[in-house]
Amino acid sequence: MNDYYAVLGVSRSASQEEIKKAYRRLARRLHPDVNPGLEAEEEFKRVSQAYDVLSDPQKRQAFDMGADPFASGGGAGFGDGQGFSFSDVMDAFFGGGAAGGARGPRSRVQRGQDALVRLDIDLAKAVFGSEEELVIDTAVGCGTCGGDGAQPGTGRQTCPICKGRGEVQQVQRSLLGQVMTSRPCVNCQGYGATLTDPCHECSGDGRVRTRRSLTLKVPAGVDTGTRIQLTGQGEVGPGNGPAGDVYVEVRVANHDTYTRRGDDLHATVELPMAAAALGTSFKLSTFDGMQDLDIRAGTQTGDVMTLRGLGVTHLRSGGRGDLHVHANVLTPTRLTEEQADLLRRLAELRGEERPEGRLQPNKGLFGKLRDAFKEK
Repeated sequence: MNDYYAVLGVSRSASQEEIKKAYRRLARRLHPDVNPGLEAEEEFKRVSQAYDVLSDPQKRQAFDMGADPFASGGGAGFGDGQGFSFSDVMDAFFGGGAAGGARGPRSRVQRGQDALVRLDIDLAKAVFGSEEELVIDTAVGCGTCGGDGAQPGTGRQTCPICKGRGEVQQVQRSLLGQVMTSRPCVNCQGYGATLTDPCHECSGDGRVRTRRSLTLKVPAGVDTGTRIQLTGQGEVGPGNGPAGDVYVEVRVANHDTYTRRGDDLHATVELPMAAAALGTSFKLSTFDGMQDLDIRAGTQTGDVMTLRGLGVTHLRSGGRGDLHVHANVLTPTRLTEEQADLLRRLAELRGEERPEGRLQPNKGLFGKLRDAFKEK
């Protein structure tokens, strides 16, 4: 254990003022700005360590009891250099040490970034699902160096600045005393070693950019905004690290005929006045092919005919939504004289030569349901 009293040249009963004066005297003589040289620098560090311990009542008491904060395995929270480590203090408060992450050179192998790709599909593919080919620009492992980053036949050398630690330490004075902070070494970027000859293909990154194709199975029922995750299909990380993920964001294009609301489809069919009044049936083109659509007699504009199970497939469950066909009754605007006579005669038969306009009362939900059951 270091004898800090002897380093400062004071007795064990020295007061704080005597310790401070002794430190100032030695610091002025040994400071690197005044006395350059490796030997003086090391002596200055020893003096600063001694003052850091003896100027703090708690550290001094611990030292007097036989505990050296700067000795290997010394007091909790202290490093093996000058001053106490601010990084160790932060680890103690925020659990950095508890997480098992030892400080030191960082690994060159890192996980790759995720990628977001947008995919446009039509409504039919959203109804039934599809298989799409995606072409993405990404990063893959370098085939020349195998992700190592060094040109084949060469290697790495220990960083001369940080001596392989990957970080450099700096001592600063503060209200807490001398605080030692650590930062990544700028020479080796925190890796602890430098490449003697970086790979000529990837420039030492361990990966190269390329374009590749992916096959994507689009599930039935997707809608605009749906994201599909392709695990491990993203770019390879530095040093040929694990690949990130690809997220495909779907956008469903508008359809000329059908409108989607949830998992239901809606369409509008135009009916001649006579067909709506007498009733009819015809073939309707749907995503499932031609379907028979029956129009009951007396159909009005706004009436809805539902074809069950012809909507969009439910994304996370079985079954499908429905297809709702809205009626739009067309009133003729151009009549021949014969057609006009026929309509006038029909009006006479129905007593509608001079009909009185009636305002339709507002009906609540229960009123509409009651009318619907009456019609059935």
